[in-house]
Amino acid sequence: MSMPFNYRHLYYFWMVAKEGSMSHAAARLDMAVQTVSAQVRELERDLGCQLLRPAGRGLALTEAGVAALRQAEQIFQLGEALPELVRAQAQQPAVRLVVGIADGLPKLEVQRLLRPVLAVPGLRLVCHEGEMAELLADLALHRLDVVLADHPAPLRPHLRVHNHPLGRSAMGWYAAPQWWEQAAQGFPASLQEVPVLLPTQHVIVRGQIDQWLAQQGLRPRVVGEFEDNALLEAFGGTGLGVFPGAVAAQAELERRIQVRLLGACEGVEEQYYAISTERRVAHPLVQQLLGARAVLS
Repeated sequence: MSMPFNYRHLYYFWMVAKEGSMSHAAARLDMAVQTVSAQVRELERDLGCQLLRPAGRGLALTEAGVAALRQAEQIFQLGEALPELVRAQAQQPAVRLVVGIADGLPKLEVQRLLRPVLAVPGLRLVCHEGEMAELLADLALHRLDVVLADHPAPLRPHLRVHNHPLGRSAMGWYAAPQWWEQAAQGFPASLQEVPVLLPTQHVIVRGQIDQWLAQQGLRPRVVGEFEDNALLEAFGGTGLGVFPGAVAAQAELERRIQVRLLGACEGVEEQYYAISTERRVAHPLVQQLLGARAVLS
């Protein structure tokens, strides 16, 4: 990229403007006055306008010079800070982990799945949430180190990825205080008598929940469906309806949104996967995640 002016010339102008004269700036720079003057004239020629004008025995800034000085101050103040910033960064080496998170994966489970690496010194964790297809494309292009999802990547000839099971969590039903007593009496048949919130059909576990409800002979009054699990929990916490959630998240849900566990959703489980481009993962933090895999219940 070609520059419209020479930054060294700008630096000389900056010094002249700060010192108020060519002679003082030249002394500060340990250069001849003629050399400094020539460099400043070169800058004015490049910019196409006069920056300095005579004022008594010194120099004054033109309007263009005031604008140039304002920008030069920012540029060279940043430049003066650069060595210290670079040294500080070099003394604190970061360990970078870029994670893709499938949008159907509950946020509390993401936190739990990543917990084995959160205490790593110098960790720089970057998380991207999105559709599975987009995340897998970024993974294939090595923009992501790993993808976390609630279902394995589909088997496709052109898609060379590997699924690593991370664990699973049993599902249960939660209720806010205004619904808990009514829903707790005769559970699970009581689900027929209270408003219910469900994940959308886009979420993998929804099919299992529908099957469980059918097995119980239940057709609950569904008042809300949410693709984002965090929204499902948030509205459940306000009392909009009883909702399903991971049993492993019970303590966190009780603390954060003041709901209580009604009972288990027998046979329904959320499963979690780490998806990589390698069968034998090389990234040390991804290795650490896979080494901590367990049943989360």
